[in-house]
Amino acid sequence: MPVDWMILPLKRYADFSGRSRRTEFWMFYLFQIIVIVAVLSVAAIFAIIASARGSDSTQSIGVGIIIGSILFLIVLVALIIPQLAVLVRRLHDQDLSGWIALIAFVPLVGLVVLVMMFIEGTRGPNRYGEDPKAPAHSRVFS
Repeated sequence: MPVDWMILPLKRYADFSGRSRRTEFWMFYLFQIIVIVAVLSVAAIFAIIASARGSDSTQSIGVGIIIGSILFLIVLVALIIPQLAVLVRRLHDQDLSGWIALIAFVPLVGLVVLVMMFIEGTRGPNRYGEDPKAPAHSRVFS
């Protein structure tokens, strides 16, 4: 189920070890976009309600922006660790060091990391663990 892929990084909140599939990364990315759009929608609703009560329209828009900013920061803080963890696990799937994720914080150069998320992972086990695409019965657990 797509929803399972969206929630999986939250279940592995601060797990920076192992590997993650492209599906897990991109579905979590989509989940974050959906959450941000929902937060912005709630902020817009607060602004509409405030303006409908007859208060000054610029003041109500300001209230909506403040509420939206606070909600956005809460969501950002809540999702930053799982986002970094799934990014590191995605790099591990390509048999790359998780430290490469730091490049994502460099403006414009960080796009290189985003492009790397489209690349398929290494087949079979690598130094970071078993292939997440391998059937469960063929994986060797130690």
